[in-house]
Formats: sequence, C-alpha cells, structure tokens
Amino acid sequence: MKKKNIKKKNTQNNFSKLSVFQNQKYKFKKKCPLSGKGAPIIDYKNIKLLKRYMSENGKILPSRITSVSQKKQRDLSLSIKRARNLALI
Repeated sequence: MKKKNIKKKNTQNNFSKLSVFQNQKYKFKKKCPLSGKGAPIIDYKNIKLLKRYMSENGKILPSRITSVSQKKQRDLSLSIKRARNLALI
C-alpha cells in the first residue's frame, strides 16, 4: 500500500479571520429617540408611544433593539406597567 503525500496549504477562510472580539471599523451608536429636542414625553396615558416599544405579545422591547437610553428605558417600562395595570393596554 502506498501512502499519498497530502500537503496542507496554509490558507485561511474569511470566517476564520473574523473575530467577535475584534474592533469594528464602522461601529456607531444611535441617539436615543426619547431624549433631545422635540422628543415625546413618556406618560402612561400616551398609548400610541408605549405600543411602539412593545412587541406583538405585549413584552417590553430591550434598549439594545430600540436604542433608548437607560434612564428613559426605566421610565418607559414603568409607564408600560402602569398602563397594563389600568387596562389601557
């Protein structure tokens, strides 16, 4: 039996070059839509605004998806819970 000479080339796929922990060149942060000039006020009576930050199942969307700041996210979740409690949503 003859053994074949198998040479391994030192090639890398594009996937092996990418890393989760690598710095991204085009990384940017969106601004909070609820803070700034002309932003809507978060209130439990403003149902149209609250429904925008809820899923179809009635769950509160996380801030990483909606790009809302931490302080506004707390206010938003509090007013959604109040509106649920009063059966407005």
